[in-house]
Amino acid sequence: MAPSWWGRDARANGGGGGTPVVVKMENPNWSISEVSASEVAPDSPAGGGGGKAGRGMNARQITWVLLLKAHRAAGRLTGAASAALAVAAAARRRVAAGRTDSDAAPGENTALRTRFYGCIRVFLVLSLLLLAVEVAAYLQGWHLGVDEGLLAVDGLFAAAYAGWMRARLDYLAPPLQFLTNACVVLFLIQSVDRLVLCLGCFWIRLKGIKPVPMAAGKEDVEAGAEDFPMVLVQMPMCNEREVYQQSIGAVCSLDWPRSNFLIQVLDDSDDATTSALIKEEVEKWQREGVRIIYRHRVIRDGYKAGNLKSAMNCSYVKDYEFVVIFDADFQPQADFLKRTVPHFKGKDDVGLVQARWSFVNKDENLLTRLQNINLCFHFEVEQQVNGAFLNFFGFNGTAGVWRIKALEDSGGWMERTTVEDMDIAVRAHLKGWKFVFLNDVECQCELPESYEAYRKQQHRWHSGPMQLFRLCFVDIIKSKIGFWKKFNLIFLFFLLRKLILPFYSFILFCVILPMTMFVPEAELPAWIVCYIPATMSILNILPAPKSFPFIVPYLLFENTMSVTKFNAMISGLFQLGSAYEWVVTKKSGRSSEGDLVALVEKHSKQQRVGSAPNLDALTKESNPKKDSKKKKHNRIYRKELALSFLLLTAAARSLLSAQGIHFYFLLFQGVSFLVVGLDLIGEQVE
Repeated sequence: MAPSWWGRDARANGGGGGTPVVVKMENPNWSISEVSASEVAPDSPAGGGGGKAGRGMNARQITWVLLLKAHRAAGRLTGAASAALAVAAAARRRVAAGRTDSDAAPGENTALRTRFYGCIRVFLVLSLLLLAVEVAAYLQGWHLGVDEGLLAVDGLFAAAYAGWMRARLDYLAPPLQFLTNACVVLFLIQSVDRLVLCLGCFWIRLKGIKPVPMAAGKEDVEAGAEDFPMVLVQMPMCNEREVYQQSIGAVCSLDWPRSNFLIQVLDDSDDATTSALIKEEVEKWQREGVRIIYRHRVIRDGYKAGNLKSAMNCSYVKDYEFVVIFDADFQPQADFLKRTVPHFKGKDDVGLVQARWSFVNKDENLLTRLQNINLCFHFEVEQQVNGAFLNFFGFNGTAGVWRIKALEDSGGWMERTTVEDMDIAVRAHLKGWKFVFLNDVECQCELPESYEAYRKQQHRWHSGPMQLFRLCFVDIIKSKIGFWKKFNLIFLFFLLRKLILPFYSFILFCVILPMTMFVPEAELPAWIVCYIPATMSILNILPAPKSFPFIVPYLLFENTMSVTKFNAMISGLFQLGSAYEWVVTKKSGRSSEGDLVALVEKHSKQQRVGSAPNLDALTKESNPKKDSKKKKHNRIYRKELALSFLLLTAAARSLLSAQGIHFYFLLFQGVSFLVVGLDLIGEQVE
């Protein structure tokens, strides 16, 4: 029975008046605990006195509780105010520094970016002028319709406004409404595709569907080396001094007979110090007895694809049956090969076994948390469902095992696009090879922590597929695969998920929605603005349930990133200059610093003469990292900033027509663009 603070029940239970409250003031987060009457001394006011005294004491206790809760609320408000001041100070420093994304890197093409920004700027200026006109008309009492009262008003401004409203009604609203309806249809199709994928993932979990290797006895410790196939491990890297050491250490520690696997460290670094450190690390492991070689290209033709292609041309590759690829920041578990290679046995048509990624820095900042949501959905839902039901998905470029025969049969690595991994996967699929995705085999890696690095990564990931679609469309049509596989490859894999998604996201929420505020005759339903996107965001976040508190920032951030993705999609589709830009994603080297220390301690004991130079190299490595951080800086992104002002202007215009949901969406989306435009979402460099 719940304790009663007042009345007859309290007096009946000993006359003491309820349950005393003890307030602990050991730290600012005050804690409150209840103490039963039997635990209180009889002569104490709480345990003994009459009903009146008990009521008085309980009243004082309630007052204390309320005061402490008020103190806690005030503390939270103070913390929020401090955070707001810190954000404002960071924004002020960003504006004062004046560094923008127009500061191009050497050799970077900025023509398309400048034109795109110019269009947004013109759109913004027009929206500001229209807002001024609409506010002036609203103050005159001319509401949103051409009526006889307005036509009867004399004056140049009234006549001009009446003409604008007629032009809006007759010429602007119909095509805008048509474009709106088209985007809504595309949006609904994409939503159905997303829902079907989620249902497929639910079915896989319900039925416990997972790939099962046919070779269960290969992991027996008494098995001889002849029972293990020959595996080639390739580690392409380029100027990634922050992560090379722990990644090489993890790969060299793979549980596989040393005579049956060879590691190629494929270094494309143009920094002499980085190359020297990587080479020294390779030599250290060679002294440990690991079969590892170092390859360095002076001319980086073809970037990663050219690097892999060059390595596959080595004469000794013919002695190996499988090749595993790990990017520079990937750290596989020791049993990675024993959990992936057996899936090839007895399945001669399997060309690829792909593992999923896990992230060591997913909780580093808001940007990494939002990326984790996207990638968890990609692996848990998209890759797993396509692998289970279609035996096809896009190769992720790393943490995968290829049958070398499948690579050779598909034409090998090609440098024609910036997504060489997707290119080889599509060509292998057209040749009839099947893919296996292992959702329960994870490989650790890093997420980009700065918005600049993430933005460049997304540009490459969204321009490359459009390049590839142009190049392989005819090959898909002429291939011998079935009609439904062709339909899946062309419509779902390329058009819907790579082209339509960034197209409608940008056009619908960043162009049409603000335009409908200035041309209210064209309507965008509230369920398109709010309810469907919220439902899709919930579906996207299901594979990462701990990220549910970030569902609103996730929805807003995805719409914000549609600008970069749309720009990349256009450049790739029309073969513009920026489509061929390849920028290595910057790594922070956060990949389990504790593992790195343990690795150094373990091998310093085992090494003889070579231990001292290696530890010195590790010391040398830390100094350039500090110097490189000094060169980092946050930027102002002009497109995002211009779109922020555009959406906020449209939000102000929506107040005149009392469109509630549209106003809140435009307001929050405008603030989201503002935060991203000022580079306040990712890594902050003081």
